[in-house]
Amino acid sequence: MGIEADLVIRGGTVLDGTGHEAFEADVAITNGRITAVGKVAGSGREEIAAKGRIVTPGFVDLHTHYDGQAVWDQHLAPSAWHGVTTAVMGNCGVGFAPVRSGDRDTLIELMEGVEDIPGPALAEGLDFQWESFSEFLDVLDAKPRDIDICALVPHAAVRVYVMGRRALELEPANQAEIATMRQIVGDAVRAGAFGFSTSRTISHKTLKGDPTPTLRAQEDELTGIALGLRDAGTGLLELVSDWNTPDPATEFAMVRRVAERSGRPIVFSLTARHDRTEAWRELLALSNQAAADGLPIRPVFPPRPIGILLGLQGSQNPFSGTESYKSIAHLPLEQRVAAMREPAMRARILSEDRIKGSNFPLITRLSFDRMFPFGDPPDYAPPRENSIAAIAARQAISAEAAAYDMLLADGGQGFLFAPLTNYADYTLDASAELLRHPNTIVGLSDGGAHVGFISDGSFPSFLLAYWGRDRREGTLPLADLVRRQTSDTARAAGLLDRGVLAPGMRADVNVIDFDALRLERPEMRWDLPAGGRRLLQRARGYDATIVAGAVTYRDGEATGALPGRLVRSAA
Repeated sequence: MGIEADLVIRGGTVLDGTGHEAFEADVAITNGRITAVGKVAGSGREEIAAKGRIVTPGFVDLHTHYDGQAVWDQHLAPSAWHGVTTAVMGNCGVGFAPVRSGDRDTLIELMEGVEDIPGPALAEGLDFQWESFSEFLDVLDAKPRDIDICALVPHAAVRVYVMGRRALELEPANQAEIATMRQIVGDAVRAGAFGFSTSRTISHKTLKGDPTPTLRAQEDELTGIALGLRDAGTGLLELVSDWNTPDPATEFAMVRRVAERSGRPIVFSLTARHDRTEAWRELLALSNQAAADGLPIRPVFPPRPIGILLGLQGSQNPFSGTESYKSIAHLPLEQRVAAMREPAMRARILSEDRIKGSNFPLITRLSFDRMFPFGDPPDYAPPRENSIAAIAARQAISAEAAAYDMLLADGGQGFLFAPLTNYADYTLDASAELLRHPNTIVGLSDGGAHVGFISDGSFPSFLLAYWGRDRREGTLPLADLVRRQTSDTARAAGLLDRGVLAPGMRADVNVIDFDALRLERPEMRWDLPAGGRRLLQRARGYDATIVAGAVTYRDGEATGALPGRLVRSAA
């Protein structure tokens, strides 16, 4: 037989993204589309031997923050290293368009504070050759990448653009301003945006401590903007909230009314908080009821704890707020470690108040009872007896002293892991329950964000390896785990041409050595513009990642192919 396809993936175990059981088949690809799934008799110009490998659709990540990186970088690591072939960015209401020239620094400061992306890197990497969101999309459209991207319109940028200083002072929008925001969002979706995002959480602040401009946006403002999506005939609304104004039921009722008025789908971040341990169950029940009533309101949840990595290379460690540590914080890592090993310096740092002098807003939520040494390979579900407090008790030393010594291990390159959500009872039972609900969406990787102390872009790899193979308490069906981050996330975003391995679909594919799939320990790299640093985490086990029929990664290494583009919505 002659050449039948551009690429044939031969003899793999296909998990097609629908949730159906795995089956052995070839996958043929021509002109960026899948042409056959089954027995392919003819040859491909290129072939990948996939016997003993699983073959999945490319992963679609619904919650990332590549808004800046996509402007300057063609390789959207870390997501591209973890099988992601399409990423939705612009979440949490922060981004860089629309923008007036005088407000550029405001949006940079907000992104730096909310998403921990260094301001100098953003200032150097963003050329701001745009004002409107449509112009921003055109800039994104001009650069090829290793994955596809979709963009949401960020509420904070829209609010500042329309209201100016009043937006930053959290004043309510008047009816004329709401009408203008509605028009801007509708026009952005018609230009190709996939929807709109907003934030209603006090955790989202600038580095100066100012709240996000969207924190107190009123119901009529949110409704007006959602009606802009209805005007355009497509698009989702993404939101993050504390759900305490004044309680989850009241806040959710407002969100439900927005969905009823606009007819547009809503996705919201859902985590199992450590301080209000049952709130997630209430929100799950409310969203399930909304779905039963025909309202598409779906929670997006993480497959593991969302936690901070504390270390001497990162932006935070337990002693960053002490005066003595601040006096050496500027030193290179090797010199800092040497200084911290001196008995006198150790005694001073351990004697000082590490909370009072800290500028880290989450410092008061960190406890040594729920802080763990982060090993290699990393452990995201450590038992309670492995907490720093428990280890210190066994060693008859203070928890602070134990943490201090752990920071200095391995030349100061290690990390401490401090789960902030989804680990209240030292188990992942909340994620297990959420994974079994049909109305939930797995996500919240924050790919591209929190580069100094969080590294969750590896969520897709963790989902497969932990829940499909490694979980001591029992695993979940691999076919459904694949569906969870392919067809399910694609449909939630409004992407109908990907997420399933079937003839006619876009040829975004992963070939994975499932037995070898492993997460590596995160490492710090200084490769952002202006020499900025970021935490990056790789995975082993990806034989190949394919975007639009082109192999972008082989054995975890970039091939140089850049078939990824901006995807515009169907409006």
